[in-house]
Amino acid sequence: MKSRWDESVAQTLNGDLLKLRVYTSRLLGQESDLVLHGGGNTSVKATVKNFFGDEEAVLYVKGSGWDLSTIEAPGFAPVRLEVLQRLAEMEHLTDAEMVTQQRAAMLDPNAPNPSVEAILHAIIPYAFVDHTHADAVVTLTNNPTGEARMREVYGDSVLLIPYVMPGFILARKIRELTQGIDWSQYKGMVLMNHGIFTFADDARTAYETMIDLVSLAEDSLAQHKAMSFATAAPQADWLTLAKIRQQVSRVKGAPMIAQLDQRPEAVGFSNLANVGAIATRGPITPDHVIRTKAIPVVIEQEPETAVNAFAENYRQYFERNSDGSLTQLDAAPRWAVWPGYGTIAFDRSVKAASIITDIIEHTRRAIQMGEALGGWQALGEKDLFDMEYWELEQAKLGKSKAASEFQGKIALVTGAASGIGKACAEALHQQGAAVVGFDLNPDVGKILNKPGLVGVQGDVTDEAAVKGAIAAAIQHFGGLDIVVSNAGIFPPGQTLENLEAEIWEKSLAINLTSQRALLRHAIPFLRHGMDPTILFIASRNVLAPGPGAAAYSVAKAGLTQLARVAALELAPEIRVNVLHPDCVYDTGIWTPEVLAGRAQRYGISVDEYKSRNLLKQPVSSQEVAQLVCTMASKVFAKTTGAQVPIDGGSDRVI
Repeated sequence: MKSRWDESVAQTLNGDLLKLRVYTSRLLGQESDLVLHGGGNTSVKATVKNFFGDEEAVLYVKGSGWDLSTIEAPGFAPVRLEVLQRLAEMEHLTDAEMVTQQRAAMLDPNAPNPSVEAILHAIIPYAFVDHTHADAVVTLTNNPTGEARMREVYGDSVLLIPYVMPGFILARKIRELTQGIDWSQYKGMVLMNHGIFTFADDARTAYETMIDLVSLAEDSLAQHKAMSFATAAPQADWLTLAKIRQQVSRVKGAPMIAQLDQRPEAVGFSNLANVGAIATRGPITPDHVIRTKAIPVVIEQEPETAVNAFAENYRQYFERNSDGSLTQLDAAPRWAVWPGYGTIAFDRSVKAASIITDIIEHTRRAIQMGEALGGWQALGEKDLFDMEYWELEQAKLGKSKAASEFQGKIALVTGAASGIGKACAEALHQQGAAVVGFDLNPDVGKILNKPGLVGVQGDVTDEAAVKGAIAAAIQHFGGLDIVVSNAGIFPPGQTLENLEAEIWEKSLAINLTSQRALLRHAIPFLRHGMDPTILFIASRNVLAPGPGAAAYSVAKAGLTQLARVAALELAPEIRVNVLHPDCVYDTGIWTPEVLAGRAQRYGISVDEYKSRNLLKQPVSSQEVAQLVCTMASKVFAKTTGAQVPIDGGSDRVI
């Protein structure tokens, strides 16, 4: 590991302690082998003037919810140092009380909650304190001979502290162990199975000592030829992935994203002959159990059987370790090892699943390094349970916000690069769904390009492309719950006696025939979805066709009839409903030329044509999208085979 310190950058900070603290914290955060997604914490001690102008010693410590890689000055909570040091002297203090007292001692009430290790930072007698969960260090400690390996690497240059759960008891334990020691003889402090601390009175020394000590651990792993990782090529079985995701969601009681990692190292790890034994010994560091639970599910049999067995084992694990006062968390796994296919991360959002994917990547490597050193040995079950059911985590249960309607759901929207389709894709995404948008437009990948919102280019009349778009939804997110069939064209107006065969065939191909392939390939995955539904975007023309629109009206009428048959065939598993929009003029279909042509057909002006409905106002794509979301929601849970107009009211329909 190399130092990222840049003296030219440091000089611009003019010796400002907090700015230097931000700078080196970000340097640490840029190394994923040191900290992952909010892991680790840093601090600096400084003297500041309070509201009355009096000088006070303050500990600026990383605040809850901030990530070291992106932290800014407001991410450090200013806590009165004297209060923290006095708290360390107390015989007993619950972590909940500790959080309350730390918050009460802050100079800025608007700052985030201080790290739960603030007291520990306060009693280390140096200005700058850095703490990471360095993979190399923790891997060496997660070993039957962990303490001996630490001595082999560091000699007596670091303090070795047996594992103690983070929070007040850890701070209290270290205070007891370090009474009267000469801190200057130590370069750092290793918390077994947890992480490493370095400290100094200047930012650069504290930071570079961390880099040096972690590099020594990495060198030791390399010397023992432990840094070799299995690789393999992936297989594909999207239907089984959808089944896995469905069963995990059922156990969770809510839709989950299933993020499959098929990189060569993930597949290689899943193929290890003893993967079921080594992957279930525990995480790199106990902090990870909050996101990953203690162990993964190993999919070595039918998904339903494997996931249900995991859930039952989790309930037994809870009963073994609970004192009767705790509330059991859901029993669903947060990651899986799928032999031959890779690893899978499960969570309610793409962002959360991506964090777990990163943790899994580091866990896979640490386990293999640990095995090469003589055996991967994580913390015992009770220690992991105590971390998972920490009182501070239990307190969050009553404060969790209600999830969005579509949180964890997965949708496919066709014709998604513009107009109604784009509005539907964005509306579903905004309400929590992960969405794949399918469109002929080659720029769809740029138009729909956010975490959880993916654009896939292809032609709906190409069955292989349709199949590929569905596979993309499964590959990206693990399943399929909602299909919005929106892709369509409005062909040039031609009377029947002038209707060209090419226009007729193209309209039928895009507006109707393509739906067969969509249904054929989507239905098997929807059967394994959560409250699955299909929504067809048809047209007011189905009920009130206009002159010169035979190619369009007939195709949309056929689509509506197809939807009715689908509703009959797919009940009770899958809901199928139809929307009939009209007067939606903010789409690519309604070019000025098309509008002029349609108005001419009716012998009226364009403005009169656009306000020809009963409510005398157009319908927007966003309004159609909101109705799509409503019909995909629980509001329409008891409705299938319905045809719902959104057209401003048509006297011809009414």
